[in-house]
Amino acid sequence: MKRLSIAALVIGALGLASAITLWTLPGDEFILTPDKAKPLAGRVAVEGSRPSGGGDVYYVDLYVRRVRILEELLPFTRPEGSTVLPERALLPPGTTDEERDRQNVADMERSEQIASVVALRALGYDVVATPQGALVTGVASDVPAAAKIDASDVIVAVDGVPVLTPEDLRREIGRRRPGDDVRLTVRRGAKALDVTVRTIASPTEPDKPIVGITVDQAADIELPFDVDIDLGRVGGPSAGLPFALEIARKLGRDVTHGCKIAATGELALDGAVLPIGGIKQKTIGARRADVDFFVVPAGQNAEGAQEQAGGLTIIPVESFQQALRVLTTSDAKC
Repeated sequence: MKRLSIAALVIGALGLASAITLWTLPGDEFILTPDKAKPLAGRVAVEGSRPSGGGDVYYVDLYVRRVRILEELLPFTRPEGSTVLPERALLPPGTTDEERDRQNVADMERSEQIASVVALRALGYDVVATPQGALVTGVASDVPAAAKIDASDVIVAVDGVPVLTPEDLRREIGRRRPGDDVRLTVRRGAKALDVTVRTIASPTEPDKPIVGITVDQAADIELPFDVDIDLGRVGGPSAGLPFALEIARKLGRDVTHGCKIAATGELALDGAVLPIGGIKQKTIGARRADVDFFVVPAGQNAEGAQEQAGGLTIIPVESFQQALRVLTTSDAKC
């Protein structure tokens, strides 16, 4: 009997050691888990600030890490509300974790700039944004350009013809036919280089040539006064909408009416609210913070948020201007 007890203890200890090992070893996939929404009040500083009304604007974030081997083997060990994604969904081939982290930091810095421009313009301030080219914000993984173009590249010419805006880029690409090669001059950090990519047919317009990238306006921005945003180690572009709403609140627009307003959404320079990832986790994070309303990009993001909303009111918007109008004129009660 004593030998059996010792054997059981040894087996138990070995099992515990194996579980600990499997818990610490990272797998190949990524896991997204919710983080509680947080107020922006102490993280956004605007020169001449004069906040109006009570309440707060909240941003939502999520945790992204490698899934652990134990979580791959035993799904019930994963945190509540988590989603597992294949590596290629977050890390394009040839990209390291460190490069992804650096890109997230760059996306956050750009998000802060765009939010400042969009908010101040909507409030009637004079903002200078000199066009500098077409900023690549995404590249489809299954197109020829995927091997040549990186997100954050700035396209400044097409076959030698200067490009200052996304419209310039679309016009020049549109002069080709699907299957044609096109030479793009891109600015990558401090370097300028030429890359040749093959156009493909648009999935919705077979005669229209595209290269399979999404772009936004790259610009040299001059604000009329200082706006400082600091979220610490948080990265990515999806806090643009709450940044802009908090800037508006700091400059006297009552966007909260005493309520707790969470928001998520990437902003384009024209004020359009672009879709974001992790809407499931971000909605859960908004619920955990017990906010009153959650402003999200219209379309699939709004549908995904509604699935996780419980009793949380979801407000879908297509632009910052729409969000500002809806929130400042709302008579909703908290």
